[in-house]
Amino acid sequence: MLIGRTLGLYFAKRFARTVLGVFLTVFALVYTLDFVELLRRAGDAEGASAGLMAQLSLYRTPAVAEGVLPFAVLFGSMAALLQLSRKLELVVARAAGISAWQFLQPGVFVALAIGSLAIGIYNPVSAALKQRSTEIEAKIFAKSTKAGSGKALYMRQKSVDGSAIIRAETAIEGTTTLAGVQVFTFDDDGGFVSQIVAARAALHDGWWELTDVRRLTSESPPESFGTYLIASTLDPGQVRQRFTPPESVPFWQLPDTIARTERAGLDATRYRLQYDVLWARPVLFVAMVLVAATVSLRFFRFGGVGKLVLGGVAAGFALYVARQVMEGLGAAGIVAAPVAAWLPAVVGSLLGTLTLLYQEDG
Repeated sequence: MLIGRTLGLYFAKRFARTVLGVFLTVFALVYTLDFVELLRRAGDAEGASAGLMAQLSLYRTPAVAEGVLPFAVLFGSMAALLQLSRKLELVVARAAGISAWQFLQPGVFVALAIGSLAIGIYNPVSAALKQRSTEIEAKIFAKSTKAGSGKALYMRQKSVDGSAIIRAETAIEGTTTLAGVQVFTFDDDGGFVSQIVAARAALHDGWWELTDVRRLTSESPPESFGTYLIASTLDPGQVRQRFTPPESVPFWQLPDTIARTERAGLDATRYRLQYDVLWARPVLFVAMVLVAATVSLRFFRFGGVGKLVLGGVAAGFALYVARQVMEGLGAAGIVAAPVAAWLPAVVGSLLGTLTLLYQEDG
């Protein structure tokens, strides 16, 4: 039986308001911390003004905040139910003959709506902003002594020109372009030939195109070039896949990315897993609402609310850990991608439903 329209809208607004409030609070906290970290890194970077760092942090934050959406739903649902319980509104609803299953319907609908918006709108926007932030970082920090974040990229290749080790400060996601590049070249006998420093390097079929280049050897003075070409046997598709994590691909582009990766003969397991994980997100949010309900429906006059809230937090983190473990197994190919993506959400929903059945009807 459905809850009445007026009461349902009232409960839905309470759920939506608290979930949004929790998410915006975390978003602001992540933004502030990231902005401070970028200001620290921007010390001697040319053109790295405070305004540009604020813009860059705004581009980076949505992708980070996307990971806390399940907890925003969990804590927001707990807060909404506890507020309704503290003000005795749930008591009045129960006295009017409304069961827990009925006044949880608005929360479930809100969770499904938030999950749908998260995968259809928020995820594509955050992925696009993340790629844009990578491009800005490449321009600003490529030549800075504080550019390194401890995650430099390395590749080794062999070609008609001999072997080479390529080091880059960062890669622009979704492309084959590197920034802050150093190339150490060796002859066929393994002897050192030269060090090439470039602002950028783009991989094409059969060669690297380096720009803003300075070449140093032990036998001649340093030379500068606007453009410099190096032969390569690396496959652009493999390089693009290596430097583009699944989280950086917008939801609507994942099917095409999966098909293109498989046509190239590459492993698309990580992209398939990400696609299934995003599809399962609304169900995961419903599971978080049900978990919140199992620990938030106790009347305040009975006491013990604090312990129940801690139990809810622990249950939410346990579900998060289980999801991370299953995604790791799925990415490694040990478990099928649909199973790894859907199992935590489905099991969490079933366990929440079972607990509520025991509490309310048992």
